[in-house]
Amino acid sequence: MSSIPTGRLEDTGYRLTAPRRAVIDALARTDRPFTIEELSEQLPNIGRATVFRTIKLLHELDIVCRVPLEDGRIRYETSHSGRHHHHLICGECGSVTEFSDPALDEAIEQNASTASFELDGHSAELYGRCATCRRLP
Repeated sequence: MSSIPTGRLEDTGYRLTAPRRAVIDALARTDRPFTIEELSEQLPNIGRATVFRTIKLLHELDIVCRVPLEDGRIRYETSHSGRHHHHLICGECGSVTEFSDPALDEAIEQNASTASFELDGHSAELYGRCATCRRLP
């Protein structure tokens, strides 16, 4: 069970309401990337819109991050670093590993600048097979 930094909500002026607490508790019990629908199924007494808005807020606060899969589906996971990062996504087992690379971030920003492009943000997802899956016959 992971720990979710609820203090960040209150530090930024958001109340930790009972529905938000229920979503955060469900997140703490989740050990793999999830969809809004999967999380909603775990919370039958919380409306889907409330779950969606709570995940959106937690994403804005870098508590949860979006994990775009190769097939275009979106999953979410608890952010372990709480800061900007990228993902290594295993196409076989679905594991997601966070990584940070300041040189990569700088290169992306430089490319945007060279193209006179105003960058609002970026993400990088690397798809392949994790070390465990590569060892499987």
